[in-house]
Amino acid sequence: MNNEKVFKIFLLTSGIAVFLLTIGILFTLFSNSIPAIKEYGLGFIFSGDWNPTEGRESYGAMPFIVGTLLTSFIALFITFPFAFSISIFLGEYYRSSKVSKALKGLVELLAGIPSVVYGFWGFYTIKPIISSLGLNSQGYGIFTASILLAVMIIPYASSISTEIISMVSKDLKEAAYSLGSTHFEVIRYIIIPKASSGIFASLILALGRALGETMAVTMVIGNQNSIPSSIFDMGNTMASLIANQFGEADGIKLYSLIYVGLLLFIITAIVNLIGRLVMEKFN
Repeated sequence: MNNEKVFKIFLLTSGIAVFLLTIGILFTLFSNSIPAIKEYGLGFIFSGDWNPTEGRESYGAMPFIVGTLLTSFIALFITFPFAFSISIFLGEYYRSSKVSKALKGLVELLAGIPSVVYGFWGFYTIKPIISSLGLNSQGYGIFTASILLAVMIIPYASSISTEIISMVSKDLKEAAYSLGSTHFEVIRYIIIPKASSGIFASLILALGRALGETMAVTMVIGNQNSIPSSIFDMGNTMASLIANQFGEADGIKLYSLIYVGLLLFIITAIVNLIGRLVMEKFN
């Protein structure tokens, strides 16, 4: 057997392993959440009750689905203008300068910082600011977590967007310059339209990361198991709920937490699939 065949077999095996791993994770979540699925059915998704009191146990995922979606989409809304501006700056205006290279290094560094470190920063910086503004007496809440999430995903989204912008054809840009277009006009009428779907895909992928963020969000959201009435109220997310309660859970509560994990897996998978499809369209 020659080296080429061995290499192809290795690649095929790796691909199959990834597929089996994904199916295995899904199967594990589903099989271990079956008792909760039988007990609550699809009503679990729409129920706002999370009561672990013995003898009156009742569980529902709606507060955590709402908290997860609120924090993630508010973070995405905050992220867009910053990530877009950074990607234009690094990918077009100062693409080959030493400043751009230094800033790219900083962006990559920020993207690699552990979430618990971001959590400490949010706890000691963002939370006191929110509290001092009178938006929330303690500073905890959905809005605080959203700001922290935005700071965490801006490097991720801007890094992908920068690569997308750098992929825009040089011939198109040079043709526009030859017709007398300014740099701003080239960006507005050539680069942005060509890169728009790729930039959108980067935001969707960043959203997928935000949906599953755990430690940093747990430290500033307040971990209140109820549907928030405003973005300044305390709340909880699906990932934070699991992290906080899984270690001490048993019985139907444990199965309910796994059910929440299954729902989070499905939501994140759908978001990432949409992002990949848009990215493929751009390519």
